[in-house]
Formats: sequence, C-alpha cells, structure tokens
Amino acid sequence: MAIKFWSLILSTALLGACSSQEDDVHAWMDQEAAGMKGGVKPLPQVQSFPPVDYDAVALVPPFDPNRLAVDKKSASSNGPDVNRRREPLESFPLESLKLVGVMEKGRATHAVIKAGNSLFQARVGNYMGQNFGLVTKITESEVTLRELVEDLNGEWTERTSSLQLQEQEAKK
Repeated sequence: MAIKFWSLILSTALLGACSSQEDDVHAWMDQEAAGMKGGVKPLPQVQSFPPVDYDAVALVPPFDPNRLAVDKKSASSNGPDVNRRREPLESFPLESLKLVGVMEKGRATHAVIKAGNSLFQARVGNYMGQNFGLVTKITESEVTLRELVEDLNGEWTERTSSLQLQEQEAKK
C-alpha cells in the first residue's frame, strides 16, 4: 500500500514539472505565429479554348491492328515451303559455311561444305543457310544459291548468294 502511495505522489510531481515546459512551448508558438503572414498566391485565371471538330472519322485509323497485320495471301504466294523437312546445312548461317572442295562422279557434282567441325556434301537441289537457300549451281570454285528473304512488309523476295572456294594457305 505504501508503494502505491509513493508512486502516486511521484507521478503527480512529474506531471507538474511537464506543465511548465508545455507553457514555454505554447508561448514560443504564439510568438512565432504573430509575425507570420499567409503566402498563398491567388489561382491563375482559367483559359477557355474553342472546341474543334474531329474530321478524321472517315480516314483509316493509324493504330488499327488490321492495318498493321501482314496480308497472308500475298506472303504465301511466293514464300518458302515451311512444311518441307529441313536439311542439316539449314541450321547454320550462310556466313559460317565454307566451300572446301568439289567432287565429280560421272555427271553428278557434289560440293564439300564445312560447317563447324563437320563436313557435308551438297548438290544442286539441296538447301543450306537459314534463309531457305536452294543450291542452283555448283562449279569448281563456287556454289550459287537462291535465297528467300522476308522484307518488312511480309513479302518474300529472292536474292542470289554464293559460297566461294576457300584456299588453304601452306603451313610452314
């Protein structure tokens, strides 16, 4: 019981000490508020703009998905046969393939193509490169291809490419 009495007296004394500090804070706030003025500027005048009629309703919308889609009818007319089985040399870019030799047996001419660390045989009618390159001609020093390349409009165009015979330098 004595402990409760003393704790009650102590808490009352502490609260009394806080009230003098609180009065100081209130006096300071009153002194600072006396010299303050409002500094809010008035809002600017609202400008009204004349309404303008939208006249482009009859025009083609620029972001219409149908306008941006590729016309599949024109693309499929001269495009590559995508259902055809891919040949091994079609998995390599044409720039990485090297013509290292040509073999003739009877009337058949075969080109020896190096892709990576492997050698492959190619003849007229085979495909190579990643642009649907069809071998059209093999000579002693060159393999000629007809490639199909898709342009920005989705149309397929033909271009002619070739692989030149790579001469090996003599090792010293």
